[in-house]
Amino acid sequence: MRERTEDEGGAIVSTNMASSRKGMDSIVLERSETLRATGAAIGIQSNSWGALDQLGVGSKLRQTAIPILRFRDVSTDNTTLKETPVGNLEARCLKRSILIETLANDLPVGTIRFGSHITALQMDPTTLQPILHLHDGSVIRAKIVIGCDGVNSVIANYVGLKPPRQSSITNVRAFTNYLNGHGFGPEFVTIKEGNLLLGRIPIDRKLVYWFVARAQTPQDLTISKDAQMIRWSTLESVNGFPREMVEMIEKCDVDSLTLNGTRYRAPWELLNPTFRKGTVTVAGDAMHVMGPFLGQGGSIALEDAVVLARCLACAHRSQDNTGETTGNDSTSIELAIDEYVRQRRTRLVQVSTKTYTLGSLLETSSVFVKLVCIIVMIVFYRDRLGHTRHDCGHL
Repeated sequence: MRERTEDEGGAIVSTNMASSRKGMDSIVLERSETLRATGAAIGIQSNSWGALDQLGVGSKLRQTAIPILRFRDVSTDNTTLKETPVGNLEARCLKRSILIETLANDLPVGTIRFGSHITALQMDPTTLQPILHLHDGSVIRAKIVIGCDGVNSVIANYVGLKPPRQSSITNVRAFTNYLNGHGFGPEFVTIKEGNLLLGRIPIDRKLVYWFVARAQTPQDLTISKDAQMIRWSTLESVNGFPREMVEMIEKCDVDSLTLNGTRYRAPWELLNPTFRKGTVTVAGDAMHVMGPFLGQGGSIALEDAVVLARCLACAHRSQDNTGETTGNDSTSIELAIDEYVRQRRTRLVQVSTKTYTLGSLLETSSVFVKLVCIIVMIVFYRDRLGHTRHDCGHL
């Protein structure tokens, strides 16, 4: 049995599904009482469609969103500055709730245990099994614990990872529904003006997802729970932007509005950690939380699920038929987790560095830092969609 804690982006469900498809029994410990889908939408590009296809849900999810054919940067007067065709790659924007529900519906009945809050984790010195203590006083012994519990991860803390850093960037996200159709092209449009970035991407012919990343203000903490104040503040920040963008924010679904800070792990912080303590490891945001500037956090979590399940399947096949965990079993699991980390580390550092550089361009006011970031992007990341060409392999 393997136990996992709750996730803010679907890593928990995708990791469990991948494990189930490899014939490994597992359960999900979810702190909330229902499935959660923090964040309105999630961009899914070629790398994550490959992972979703391995999980067996790609064809279902493609029916819920239109394909995006190009990425386009525009100025505040709506002049196109740069256009990048998607070409033979694939990109769509999914409602996060649909993604998580689709993944969860493919899990065996009873896999998810809602209202399960882990209060402590320890390792049995004799059996080398992780022991989980829950808030209701119950205790669970597991062969493996995979923490997919987001940025404030209890499991990440247990394996020795430092808490994520706090950025000075605030993110506003929401949906806007156009009853008669929005008329926008199948494109991801962004506008960058100073330290503000606005993005718009259609989900279908009526529904649009948008976000604004901007510098934090002292008022953010006060308005973060008031949707109307979030909308007013966001409208104020995009004053002078194209009218269609302003109207999109004016007419948004206020129930979908969220305002959150940005947490991240710097690229160099992903070089040294083992990401493992005994047979306990992490995936998703608990492992590699990164800013939203590249839109790859959720996609990388889907890749984690496929790679981790593939590695653990090798250890699973080597265990005896009794189902008991022996010292040798624990060793094989630890080696499998180490292989998972080895396969993921280079990928995580590459994507994290690109995200970190884009975030720094938006966050800094230093001309020197901006110049360094531009040089890094030109030298190492000339291919705008290069990170989406990655193939995490077969499950």
